[in-house]
Amino acid sequence: MKTFKFGGIHPNENKLTSGLAIEVMPTAKLLAVPLAQHIGKPAALIVKVGDEVKKGQCIANPDGFISAGINAPTSGKIKKIDQHPHSCGKFIKTVFIEPDGKEEWAEGLNTDEIDFKELSLEDRLKKIKDAGIVGMGGAGFPTHVKLFPPKDKKIDTLILNGAECEPYLTADHRLMLEKPDEIIKGLSIIASFFPKDLKVYIGIENNKKDAIKVMIAKASSFGFEVVILKSRYPQGGEKQLINAVTGRTVGNGQLPFDVGCMVNNIATAFAIYEAVCKNKPLVERVLTVSGMAIKNKKNIQAPIGTMFSDIVDYCGGIASGKMNLLISGGPMMGKAQYSFDVPVVKTTSGILFLDEMKLAEKKERPCLRCGRCEEVCPINLKPILLANLAQTNVEETLEYGLSQCMECGSCAFVCPSKRDLVHWIKYAKIMNANLAVIAKCKLQAT
Repeated sequence: MKTFKFGGIHPNENKLTSGLAIEVMPTAKLLAVPLAQHIGKPAALIVKVGDEVKKGQCIANPDGFISAGINAPTSGKIKKIDQHPHSCGKFIKTVFIEPDGKEEWAEGLNTDEIDFKELSLEDRLKKIKDAGIVGMGGAGFPTHVKLFPPKDKKIDTLILNGAECEPYLTADHRLMLEKPDEIIKGLSIIASFFPKDLKVYIGIENNKKDAIKVMIAKASSFGFEVVILKSRYPQGGEKQLINAVTGRTVGNGQLPFDVGCMVNNIATAFAIYEAVCKNKPLVERVLTVSGMAIKNKKNIQAPIGTMFSDIVDYCGGIASGKMNLLISGGPMMGKAQYSFDVPVVKTTSGILFLDEMKLAEKKERPCLRCGRCEEVCPINLKPILLANLAQTNVEETLEYGLSQCMECGSCAFVCPSKRDLVHWIKYAKIMNANLAVIAKCKLQAT
């Protein structure tokens, strides 16, 4: 088994839904589709209130180089366009679609499967772009951009990320069990953009033995290698995965292509297969619904724009009156929500309803200088130093690798004093970004 070099932890896995097959959730009575579901500039709206749309129809075009289009997740009418809560914590311009119940696809979409080899590379890329595909593991980087790194960067290694190291989440696990052929075809499409001597790996943590068995059987005939990874968080982090699989280190200020690597997520590979082979845009995704405070835990395939409140209803409601934490994503890197009135987006890997958190135990105490936060940091940073500087001299945090922090939460998880380290690191990033903008404005004014 392989793993990454620095730090890491092994929290309780709580993979409560790993044995539950994916259920297709019916379309809700109203879908809320945000124009920002990716890193980069929000998509540019091309529909208006009152318009009738078909399923898969483009409703917003990419607006700039780093941007991705948005497609209608169902057929129906544009009910309204307004600012609406987003799982990122902001209010985002959102298109509300009232379904007509027909689920009628736009012409030419969701066709019979074709062999991607019949298409040119340009046509494959166009289908990926038109489908609005982004990284679905959480980052949300537009895939059509990622597939074309700078010309001076030679990609010799492609890694498919099947680690799914976050506790509770099992959506990628289930996709590997239920859609392995489609995932392998999606991986083959990604590989087709690079030289033939490309090395292709699929990294899977050893707590998914059934998925490992299935993927080895499917990958071997394609010349792809399944790498068994030690179950260790954050094994699925891009830099950690590259280090575990290849031994290469992505240094400070570097990106994966700087060491000849590209990493894609399981769900992204599946979406690429559907886009290229079936002309099907990214209008739905598989996500995990879990936690002790939800009555029926599930892995579901839900239309983009489905409200968390509708998912609660579909899963039987809240099981306990003691629910005190709603998270979009996993418990380590996900974002706490203040309302059920937020929609599923392309990067929503899971929704957690937790009641285990005892707020009294989360009270901060003075730092003990034990050094445990440094021991577990997968980037080899000094989290307590960054947190302290964030409160005293925020600009100095940049000198100690602030931008390299992936906010994985390992440091806060092991801290015996319950220091809110990730909170202060995020604060420092925001403040330094604001200071950079202020400095730029002053420069322009002079």
